[in-house]
Amino acid sequence: MERPSIWVIIVVLLLGVLFLREPRFQRSEEIFLRWLIRHSQPAIKSVPMTIVDIGRQSPPPPLETALLLQGALEFKPTVIALEPVLQWGERAKDQEQIFIDQAMRVPKLMLGAELTAAPDPDAPVAEIGSFANVSGRRGDLPAFSGIEHQPGEDVRIISTLGFVNFPEEVANDLHVPLLFQYRGEVIPSFALQAALLWMRLTPSEVKIDIGSAITLPNGTKIPIGFDGTLLVNPRIAQRARHLTLNELLLAAQQHESGAATGIRLEDVRTQLVLARVESNTPDLFAAAIAAIQTNSFVRRVSWIFDCVLVVVVALLSGALRKFSRIDLTIGAIAFSAAYCLVALAIISRFSIWIPAWLPLGALWISVLFAIFLPKPKGSARTVAIAAPPPTP
Repeated sequence: MERPSIWVIIVVLLLGVLFLREPRFQRSEEIFLRWLIRHSQPAIKSVPMTIVDIGRQSPPPPLETALLLQGALEFKPTVIALEPVLQWGERAKDQEQIFIDQAMRVPKLMLGAELTAAPDPDAPVAEIGSFANVSGRRGDLPAFSGIEHQPGEDVRIISTLGFVNFPEEVANDLHVPLLFQYRGEVIPSFALQAALLWMRLTPSEVKIDIGSAITLPNGTKIPIGFDGTLLVNPRIAQRARHLTLNELLLAAQQHESGAATGIRLEDVRTQLVLARVESNTPDLFAAAIAAIQTNSFVRRVSWIFDCVLVVVVALLSGALRKFSRIDLTIGAIAFSAAYCLVALAIISRFSIWIPAWLPLGALWISVLFAIFLPKPKGSARTVAIAAPPPTP
């Protein structure tokens, strides 16, 4: 085998060290992850959740929300979670009472609320249930000190609050916050609180290691970053049942009368009902809840995989110099395409994400060095072809 160039080895290894130590380069790998998610399907087939779209008005009117609860209660769900913050004001007091009458019949009702880092100094300090068993550095968790928007007091006393904050500094279309810091204590976000209610768990039963995992009593480990976010596949929310409010009300009416219906909702009894404002964007809270319910987390392959690939490419860089430029280019393109197809198959089957920029970048750097460095004697590019003697 041709001895690899020391410069190629140095460049490839430095590239690997740079990617492994620099968070900004690590985040760039998520560009490839977004491509993988866009062109793959989640391995999970169904999610024990029914998502109800309740129009585009936020918050939805009290009467519509009351009808939602009435329709859902026909199928006796254990948990109903309403994502929009239900602040209706004094003018809707009479209609709000209709909602309260229905809400009191729900076994476990969760309502959206929003935290703030700059609360009104004259406002009373709200008490929020926090996790007791927490380890790890808390400095990267989004910090808040008050509640900015929440339902009225009459509604709060019969429900559990779930905080729908989506801080831009830590959250995006792949990262959903599960943990917040409230006056020095760690509290759950809307997604985590909904999942805990559905699993009948209390914060005291949960163990949290910030930057590693949230451990549930059944042994399930929810991987989280130092910022308290969960890496999700937004498409997993598509595996839940989706209904409009009108479809839910029609199914409830037919169920009550015993008439045959095309929408069978008997399994709602064991599901979580999530009500949200209709939108064209993926519901990332729903995706996070679905991932926790089904234990289907997007996990990055170990960094050992990156190190092994970089070392292998560096060691084989000398052998590449024996090939012609055309062969090297075609081979690198073919390998890159095959690598992407394998990555798609792995994330679809196992929800494991393998990186692209580091291994493929190391390969292409080696190929470019092999193309532009002087070729050894006997290589495909420098072999002389003797002309045949003229025919007499």
